[in-house]
Amino acid sequence: MIQETIRITECPRDAMQGLSHFVPTEVKIEYINLLLQVGFDTIDFGSFVSPKAIPQMRDTADVLAKLDLGNTKSKLLAIVANDRGAEDASKHEAITYLGYPFSISESFQQRNANTSITDAFDTVKRINELCRTNNKELLIYLSMGFGNPYGDEWNTGIVQYWAQKMIEEGIGHIALSDTVGIATPEQITAIYPKLTELSDITGFGLHLHSTPDTWQEKVAAAYESGCTRFDAALKGYGGCPMAKDELTGNIATENLIAYLLHQNIDLGLDLDKLAEAMEFSEKVFVKD
Repeated sequence: MIQETIRITECPRDAMQGLSHFVPTEVKIEYINLLLQVGFDTIDFGSFVSPKAIPQMRDTADVLAKLDLGNTKSKLLAIVANDRGAEDASKHEAITYLGYPFSISESFQQRNANTSITDAFDTVKRINELCRTNNKELLIYLSMGFGNPYGDEWNTGIVQYWAQKMIEEGIGHIALSDTVGIATPEQITAIYPKLTELSDITGFGLHLHSTPDTWQEKVAAAYESGCTRFDAALKGYGGCPMAKDELTGNIATENLIAYLLHQNIDLGLDLDKLAEAMEFSEKVFVKD
């Protein structure tokens, strides 16, 4: 099949943020600098959120100051949860994307950000305007995009409704997120192509979570549905703490790469640097 360029976002922020031990700032810097040399499209490197909410990311600005951006093609993405975080992130010229998690589950929106979906959408509008003013690009994660564990109503119509609302606001990037790892290949195949039909301008990607034995069927369904933007994390670390299965984490980057290479996709990655980063990850994700 004919494919556009495949874009991979490596997500060390997602992988690290739930760790109980604090990863030293210098270790974060060295790890992310290695990832920058691999050649990923984007690095989800940190977040500008309350240190009380996510203690692991309290040093994001310090990490950013020490990143070697002179010899990389990767762009930087930072997660924000409110106006203040967006304002802080926007001050940094090196950041291209601001990522905002927008839940289509009311229960999760309340649990994750202590706000309603309606208020969160107002926040999206304000952050999008801030991005325009500061030459940033806003990426909206439609979290709980394949269902939720709370019994909140979910169907493909709800997914399409919120995607359309984001498109109408001029959002350039949307990632449909399998927050708790419950997406099925059938859902991916049914939902993703319909989303891409909604706009010729907005780019759609997938942020999938999985258990070690379900990643391939999900990636295959996404690829065969025309997905060209994938989020992943080395060795599958991270994922949502709301997931019932402790084995549920991010799609492992090395698995995603192996699958795509098997499809004869030229990813333009430095696989030697990837191997270095995988080896170094042992210093980051030490057992608690």
